[in-house]
Amino acid sequence: MDRVVTTGEATYGVERSLTGRRWVWTPAEERIGQAIAQRLGVTDLIGRLIASRGVTVERAADFLDPTLRAWLPDPSVLTDMDIAAERLADAVQRGETVAIFGDYDVDGACSGAIMALGLGALGVRTINYVPDRIREGYGPNAVALQALADRGAHLVVCVDCGATAHDALAALEGVADAIVLDHHKLDGPPPRIIATVNPNRLDDRSGLNDVCAATIAFLTLVGTQRVLRRRGFFAARTELDLMALLDLVALATVCDVMPLAGLNRALVTQGLKVMARRARPGIAALLEVAGVVEPPGAMTCGFALGPRINAAGRIDQSDLGLQALLAEEPGIATERARQLDDINRQRQEVEAGLLDEAMRIAEAQFASGAAVAVVSGADWHPGVVGIVAGRIKEAFNRPALVAGISQGRATGSGRSITGIDLGSAIIAAREAGLLIKGGGHAMAAGFTLDAARLGELHDFLCLRLAAATLLPAAPVLAVDGIVAVGNVTEALACEIARLGPFGAGNPEPLFAIPHARIVMADRIGRTGTTIRAYVDGEAGGRLKTILFRAKDEALSGAMLAKGGPPLHLVGHIRAERWNGRVSTSLIVQDAAPA
Repeated sequence: MDRVVTTGEATYGVERSLTGRRWVWTPAEERIGQAIAQRLGVTDLIGRLIASRGVTVERAADFLDPTLRAWLPDPSVLTDMDIAAERLADAVQRGETVAIFGDYDVDGACSGAIMALGLGALGVRTINYVPDRIREGYGPNAVALQALADRGAHLVVCVDCGATAHDALAALEGVADAIVLDHHKLDGPPPRIIATVNPNRLDDRSGLNDVCAATIAFLTLVGTQRVLRRRGFFAARTELDLMALLDLVALATVCDVMPLAGLNRALVTQGLKVMARRARPGIAALLEVAGVVEPPGAMTCGFALGPRINAAGRIDQSDLGLQALLAEEPGIATERARQLDDINRQRQEVEAGLLDEAMRIAEAQFASGAAVAVVSGADWHPGVVGIVAGRIKEAFNRPALVAGISQGRATGSGRSITGIDLGSAIIAAREAGLLIKGGGHAMAAGFTLDAARLGELHDFLCLRLAAATLLPAAPVLAVDGIVAVGNVTEALACEIARLGPFGAGNPEPLFAIPHARIVMADRIGRTGTTIRAYVDGEAGGRLKTILFRAKDEALSGAMLAKGGPPLHLVGHIRAERWNGRVSTSLIVQDAAPA
């Protein structure tokens, strides 16, 4: 790397790039970076980049090689975990039927699969249930719970839901026991059931606030197996292969946008290794329909697997994603994967149909000084409003809520930005009587209210989240360093890759490529929305660059301008293998006139 800058100055003086962003240098403690490099025997580049992520010298080795031995906690640190593990162990030894009530997103599907596979391997008969998004909405409902009890369930385990379902779970009193394994914010006492394992309940001191429900499910099986081991259950049978479930934990952690630090980083790192073996038929089939041939990474989870698993719960059969993950026969797995692929294409069409209108409404709200966008439309599909909210959030760097209105009710989802806690604001709105129901976590939330009160909700959130108005209209782009075109090599790309998996909490490093001239450029791919351009550096060398999701905008136009004025480019340096050949590229994120 040619240079790392530690000041807060704008990168190359870029105050407004072609995408409207200000470039700044990522702060990096030079001394800490050098100490890390010396201790680990890595280059100064790796040392500096690790230091810039807030990792201490003492924890640097565990960051670079994140093992479960170093990061996995004792499950008992979670409130109610020991109670839940004992009750599940009882169910195993008594041969009880256990119902697993899940959610329709990736975390819900993975959590449900983890519990079904784990308990099933222990000899338990399980009933899997995922509510219909349109007819039943999110979380447990009394009718569905009673039906599960009528089918013989003596214990109902709610995964990725249930933390605030007091009334629904009360319907099981005297009929069946209930356990909740959740991670959504809990603002008051938990339901009056056997156990609520949730690191975000008020009396939990585990410190595991940033894990997803799949991790809670995994830790619950760890605790349950420990209880059974103590009781001698495994004297004549094999213990669970818990490590084989880590592919599901990794998938859920990435798709639920949990920070990839500490325990989450270890779970995803090890889980991707399990996923690479493609031993789970459902995931192997999904990778095939998505055209993924290389070893899967965090981006594979977020952009190839996640959207397909989510799609069915959004606009079609709510449990189809879970069915795919649980499929044991390759033929059935392939059939489910193809169904999900088809449904995902339908979801994209539905999303495109309302995105432009939602963007226009949000733009007008932000132009008037609103801190938050609250956008709604008649009969907007509730299955895609969360995705549209995410698009608005990305475009304006502000929290956004999008809702569909049907029969006088507005049901929607919201997405937020780092530092603005949307989940707490939605809970506060519910407590203030504005919402029929609502909840979530810092970065995402769901809600339902009378459509006539949408204006009141907007005013409430703009006041509650007024700090968002102090943020720039577009995200600041934090640049980690400068690299000349001639110095972008496979060796450099491989060094950078050692810091992965990348995602929330551990962003992929961004590098500035100065004074690059476009010498060749074309649109590639089935839809023509990817631009491939070759650039020459001012000191020599040639580099392939790729711009994904390229539309007719300023950045796309600049990348297609062969022989035009030089550009400063910012992007990710990657080495990719295809048909046995290695190609090093800059994945362009932004550009500015040089």
